[in-house]
Amino acid sequence: MVKLSRQTKKDIAGYVFILPNLIGVLLFTFIPIVYSLIISFTDWDFTKGFGNWNWVGFKNFLDIWKDKWFVDSLKNTIIFAVCVVLFTLVTAIILAVVIDRFCFAKTPIRLALFMPYISNVVAVAIVWVMMYSPWGPFTQFVKSMGVKNPPQWLGDYKWALPAVIIMTVWGGIGYAVMIYTSAIQGLPKDVYEAAEVDGAGEITKFLKLTIPFLSPTTFFLIITTLISSFQVFAPIQLMTRGGPGSSSSVLVYYIYQSAFSFYKMGYASAMSWILFILLFIVTLIQWKNQKKWVSY
Repeated sequence: MVKLSRQTKKDIAGYVFILPNLIGVLLFTFIPIVYSLIISFTDWDFTKGFGNWNWVGFKNFLDIWKDKWFVDSLKNTIIFAVCVVLFTLVTAIILAVVIDRFCFAKTPIRLALFMPYISNVVAVAIVWVMMYSPWGPFTQFVKSMGVKNPPQWLGDYKWALPAVIIMTVWGGIGYAVMIYTSAIQGLPKDVYEAAEVDGAGEITKFLKLTIPFLSPTTFFLIITTLISSFQVFAPIQLMTRGGPGSSSSVLVYYIYQSAFSFYKMGYASAMSWILFILLFIVTLIQWKNQKKWVSY
């Protein structure tokens, strides 16, 4: 009988512990990814069962760019991601600094801001749909400003996507504030004291010290917020269903529609890989510029 060393036994025990997770990743992540790549070159209708497909090569990838709904969904996804990242991070860093320096009861305020982030997205979406209704506070506020014909928000071609962006920013600010708050606690106080001695005001310290010091945190939040924004689905499904028309349709929602409403699984898989390539390129660009962000 072969005797195993203590280190070998530890290694085997470690592999045994992570084996269920590895099996889960293999079955539910790796194999589906490879399978989606294969069927992206087919015209498979999954209602006909496995294996009933015709190979069409790169036809799906070429036809995508002729599809108006795909192009509109791609544009909306980019607009959505840029707006959510910009408004969330700008608002969050200002709130984090203001709460940290000028507010009493800091913890309850931060918890209140964080609550929307951990709330059920279905409940949040339903509340916001009611807020956007003709009798809701948004419409009533616009009317109180003297506007006789306020926008229909979720029913308006121009306002449907901005309305969802507003809700998404509101829901994500709390998480960003928490991350910024943790980073602010570790900032060097002696640098700020030296700046005060030199006569620097609060705005100067914020622009010249706080923002550069928080650049690594900002870089992290840009990556996480951007990726989650590109993958947005639930708010669109619950609030607008991509309408009116294609005004609020985003890539993930259109992929879902193509796969489970139109039964074009191969076409949907091709779009999924286009989305993956876009996210991969964006991530590469961000990591390439990482040194610039974390040079402080």
